[in-house]
Amino acid sequence: MQAEIITIGDEILIGQILDTNSKWIAEELNKIGVSVYQITSIQDDRQHILKAVEEAQFNADIVIITGGLGPTKDDITKLTLAEYFKDTLVLNEEMVAHIEQLFAKINYPFTEVNRNQALVPSTCIPLKNEFGTAPGMWFGQYNKVVVSLPGVPVEMKGLMTQSVLPKLQATFKLPFILHKTIITYGMGESMLAAKIEDWENNLPTFIKLAYLPSFGTVRLRLSAKGATNEMLEKAISREMEKLVKLIPEIIVGFEENETIEMVIGQLLTKKKQTLALAESCTGGNIAKMITSVAGASNYFVGGIVAYSKIVKIMELNVSEKTIADNTVVSAQTAEAMAKGIQQKYHTDYVIATTGNAGPTADETDKTVGTVFIAIATPTTIFSEEFFFGKPREKVIARASNKALELLRKEILKN
Repeated sequence: MQAEIITIGDEILIGQILDTNSKWIAEELNKIGVSVYQITSIQDDRQHILKAVEEAQFNADIVIITGGLGPTKDDITKLTLAEYFKDTLVLNEEMVAHIEQLFAKINYPFTEVNRNQALVPSTCIPLKNEFGTAPGMWFGQYNKVVVSLPGVPVEMKGLMTQSVLPKLQATFKLPFILHKTIITYGMGESMLAAKIEDWENNLPTFIKLAYLPSFGTVRLRLSAKGATNEMLEKAISREMEKLVKLIPEIIVGFEENETIEMVIGQLLTKKKQTLALAESCTGGNIAKMITSVAGASNYFVGGIVAYSKIVKIMELNVSEKTIADNTVVSAQTAEAMAKGIQQKYHTDYVIATTGNAGPTADETDKTVGTVFIAIATPTTIFSEEFFFGKPREKVIARASNKALELLRKEILKN
């Protein structure tokens, strides 16, 4: 069973807003066994809407449309769908009463414009919108379904949850779809693919593998489709056990939203240990990642963004001689930063970063993209040199992820 999602709105196409509706709808459809074939964003234009709906019905069994159902003249979806289905608009009295109640609750005048929101094509099934005035519309044609929903996220989600998803499950015999994700860290996509090639080639035909790379990490998503959820669970569990034996050293988690900063938090919490940061070239990005995890205050003491030489000297006790002899972008400076903040905050672990994120090399002799990362543990301090290339944003992201990777290894070691 396949679906296509169509979002209508010039504001999406000019980059004024992000299309978060499609992401959410795709996730929810997937949970009930509906695969999304395509996602399309189109203009508030009659001809564009007619063409998109026709193509979507050809491609998919289910078409979900969001946007263009408001009370103003630029909201043309309802009229265009009536034209597409060779239908006329009629006033639905149940929807009129619902809209009147909504306005009465907030003591707001009910106008003819608001009444017109209850006009719907005569052949559609109107879907009551508990969070707004525009009803959803369900059209059935040739064993296919077209659903039109408001673009306001809270209204769309309410209609999907209360009406559309249950109705789809009642209308179609849907398969089970199951996803499991393994998060790996510290190995590039191509090298990882080569290492697990034999395992991947021997996966059952109903299980597919997807590589989802980002800076420093590759998520391996196993997707299975079948008649029973129990069968899929057992099959994926077997394959995951095989995979864990192949790459145990780079696996950091098993959940879709589990990140390396979450794993580090779990490790530190379990060991009742603490962490501090001394960031220069990463500019507080590592602190942002660490504090994005709920409960980070249990193990994260704090950090200093020692961006300038004077802050490194005054706040982290890095000696002027160390900087003069080696420059601020050096192993010696990185380790001195780590030592300084560990002594200042008395933590078990420290990450310190210093480097050239670019676009210029400032007063150092190091190439743009060069970063030194120091790790302080309860027993030692060490640093490593890396080259992360360009542009600036890439250097910061890659340095942050590599620093967390190094920290995780040290926590597991100790």
